Amino acid sequence: MKRFLGFIFVCTLLAVPAFAAKNSQTVTIPDAVQVGSTVLPAGDYKVSWTASGATAQVTLAKKGITPVTVSAQVVEQKNSHSGVSINTEGGKGVLKTILLSNVNLVF
Repeated sequence: MKRFLGFIFVCTLLAVPAFAAKNSQTVTIPDAVQVGSTVLPAGDYKVSWTASGATAQVTLAKKGITPVTVSAQVVEQKNSHSGVSINTEGGKGVLKTILLSNVNLVF
């Protein structure tokens, strides 16, 4: 019985990352940008989101900095590459859209 429970536990641990990966991808931000009220330095970020539609919470995480969570709209769309759309407002780069393989995150 203990072996069976151990097997179930291990299978569950291995399955969790597969489900989490659906709403999590990596993107490179080439320059410092403002997201909400926070300025993020350039670098590679793990982007994860909670739901689809207009009320999603998006978290941008990079090693060495505090993760930033902001509201965004999730638009289902296939993209051939990932990237970001940045507008310049008041001399500063402001993150507007993150393009990922299967969604666009619009801020």
